[in-house]
Amino acid sequence: MNGPVADIALLLEGTYPYVRGGVSAWVHQIISGLPDITFAVIFIGGERKMYGAAQYQFPPNVTHVETHYLLHHDKSLKAGARKGNRRAFSEIGELHVHMRQFPQMSGENMMDAFSRLGSAEGVSEGDFLYSEASWDYIAQQYRERCTEPSFVDYFWAIRAMHAPLFALADIASKLPPVRAVHAISTGYAGLLGAMIRLRREIPFILTEHGIYTKERKIDLAQATWIHDHNDDVCNTLHDEMGYIRGLWIKFYEQIGRIAYAQASPIVSLYEGNRLRQIADGAVPEKTRVITNGIDLQRYQAALEKRPEGIPPILGLIGRVVPIKDIKTFIRTLRMLVNERSDAQGWIVGPEDEDPSYVNECKELVTTLGLTNHVKFLGFQNVSEILPQLGLMVLTSISEALPLVVLEAFASGVPCLATDVGSCRELIEGSSEEDRALGPAGSVVFIADPEGAAKAALALLNNAVRWRAAQQAGLERVKRYYDDKLMFSSYRDLYVNALNTAAQPSIAI
Repeated sequence: MNGPVADIALLLEGTYPYVRGGVSAWVHQIISGLPDITFAVIFIGGERKMYGAAQYQFPPNVTHVETHYLLHHDKSLKAGARKGNRRAFSEIGELHVHMRQFPQMSGENMMDAFSRLGSAEGVSEGDFLYSEASWDYIAQQYRERCTEPSFVDYFWAIRAMHAPLFALADIASKLPPVRAVHAISTGYAGLLGAMIRLRREIPFILTEHGIYTKERKIDLAQATWIHDHNDDVCNTLHDEMGYIRGLWIKFYEQIGRIAYAQASPIVSLYEGNRLRQIADGAVPEKTRVITNGIDLQRYQAALEKRPEGIPPILGLIGRVVPIKDIKTFIRTLRMLVNERSDAQGWIVGPEDEDPSYVNECKELVTTLGLTNHVKFLGFQNVSEILPQLGLMVLTSISEALPLVVLEAFASGVPCLATDVGSCRELIEGSSEEDRALGPAGSVVFIADPEGAAKAALALLNNAVRWRAAQQAGLERVKRYYDDKLMFSSYRDLYVNALNTAAQPSIAI
């Protein structure tokens, strides 16, 4: 048997190497920072048209790369009448009962289910998509469980949920030998990790930056492609939301629990997310916190370029997508400009993920009369932007441990952020010793442009307070968020996994 193609297979959903910034930047940082460990990059995305060329050049220790798209995986199949394996669909019904009773479902049951997925003895992809047995099973589940009138909506929701599982099973069976796998989220990447772990009995590490299930709940609550039949609860997280919307949420909850069950360790970026993982089904003993870190030397030049005064420029560095709540940032600028006519807002980040939202944001700028005050700069070299800012601003409705805050601190820029993820502990400190350094900016409520504008003015108009915040941020990032600490933690984690890994084998 050939040896492993890499020490660690990184399982990446919708990020590296095709999307810049955020989690992708962290992945590239980890690979580059551990040059003696070899990596296989396994990318899974939705559709090919959603992604352009790779945005990163692979370091030499990336020894294997695969790119997979989960949507329209069935294009090679020909539609045609078929009876289907009724016994296998009956077993699927039993599997679904087990999944609804999770965590009582055993690893053996899961391994058996995944081994049958796509196999001749189980449910093939063609049978699932086109067989009479599949139709009868879905119709039966609709009659027994669905509380909404549209069978069409239910039918296509079930197809959309299950079709990617066949692609994942195919990826898991064909992946060349590796010594361990590391998923950088739950979701489909985490489920793929669980499948590989069950098939090959190799270590499976899981790291979550944001909590995937929580973020999908936010996305699904706002999704307009799901049609709720009760208009009063549409686009909410209310317990009485539409059945199809709730079904999607339960689906992501279940595959998250499957990933938690098979992964060890389960890493989060800060204590709040670790507790959320436990609440969502992770075994406490398997969880641990490894904070993000940055290369402080890289931002020394940015710090040295800072002007003497305080620039009246607020910068939001991030993707132009709803979860970053760019509209609140724009409304904050409207209120800020009312008090300081020299204020500007720079929105720095890629605009290709949600073009309709980008257009809405640009229209809002025009409507509020901010054309001369708000700039959309697209993707930029962050170290060139940071010396020009007076404040880094995050108006997000969800974050984990945003690297841009650490980058701002290292560049001498105080931060203003919503009270999400680890933003409060980054700005105010996470321990008594840390808090003694003082606040490195301000924390504000979600979707509160008035509060954000007041907090920004309080810093920009008070040089003493601004300088104190600057010094607190500089000292905090030096003490607690140096990337050398992060590399050391992940090196220990990988070495432990590699030392306990059995010789890998390819599942049949």
